[in-house]
Order: sequence, then C-alpha cells, then structure tokens
Amino acid sequence: MDCADLQAEALATFDTLFAEALAAGEPDRTAMTVATASPDGRPSARTVLLKQHDARGFVFYTHLDGRKGRELQVNPQAALLFHWPRVRNGVQVRIEGGVATVPDEEADAYFASRPRVSQLGAWASRQSETLASREAFDARMEELEREFAGREVPRPARWTGLRVRPDRIEFWYGAEFRLHERWLYEFDCTGQCSKRMLYP
Repeated sequence: MDCADLQAEALATFDTLFAEALAAGEPDRTAMTVATASPDGRPSARTVLLKQHDARGFVFYTHLDGRKGRELQVNPQAALLFHWPRVRNGVQVRIEGGVATVPDEEADAYFASRPRVSQLGAWASRQSETLASREAFDARMEELEREFAGREVPRPARWTGLRVRPDRIEFWYGAEFRLHERWLYEFDCTGQCSKRMLYP
C-alpha cells in the first residue's frame, strides 16, 4: 500500500471512530488534548476543540500570543489526543506532527461563524496573561460591545487557526486486562510511510 493509500486509510479510520463517538453519546467528541513544549523542553497540555479535519490535517483556533500559540511559533510541533471512553471498549487517537497557521481567508470564515459574544471575547482576552479581576474583563467586554455596536466584529489579527499535519497517527483500542490493540501509521517528509501494530 502506498503512502497516499495509507493516509486515506488512517483518515477514514478517524472518520469512522469520530462518527461512532457521536452515536455513542460522547459529551463532546471534538474535545482533544493539545500538548506543546517550550524552547527549553518544558511540556504543557490543555483541552481545545477540533474545528476541522481533512487530508491537510487537524485544525483548532487560538490566540497566537497565548502560551500554546507562543510555544508553537517557536517549536511548531504538537501532539493531539482524543479519548472516547464510550466508543467500543474505549478508544484513543494519538496524533503528532508539524503545525502551521491556516490561510487568513479560512480563519476569517470560521471567525465569522462564531457567536458574537465569542467574537468579542477573542478581542477582550489577552490569553494566558494575568487578569486583575473578573470585573476588569467584564468591563473590557462592555467596552468592545460599544466599539463594535451596529457592525460586524472582525477577526483579531493574532487570533487564528493552527493545523496539525500528522506524521504519526495511532489508534488505540481498549480491551479487557489491558490487552489493548494498537495500530500506528507513520509518514515522514521523504515520502516514506508505514503501518504497524504495537504491543499493548
């Protein structure tokens, strides 16, 4: 099987499991952990929401000036983790790869689809910075409501989408007695690819 076929198979497997997560009643199948690392190798992780996925990769949105945005600009590598305990006997999907910003027109279109309060929140938040009080944030929101009254809220220049293009995708299927089934797809920049089973 060539690389294009393996990539298509991996994405189709993700799509199947993603659909099963919806059918199984997962509270939010789009929730995924994003792990990044600082320049000195200090890791950090948080949960974000998957907003798009296709053959180009997996997209989430954030402020580039927040911690994960800053770390990904310096070290553009990320790991994603989906965990769907209600699917089959529990499924995890682990994704690793390089990160790049989405085109402006793609970010603009997604931002325009967000609720207006969320749009204003993107302007109001200085993500990951110290906040003096909740009242200060609420006052900033009120100020922005007045500033953008009667017109559309544009996307902040430093708020955009980040696309993780996988070079590793692992499908982890839970089983009794921790005898799990694991399949790893690997793709590298030279066009080499593989699919192999891992020990539990």
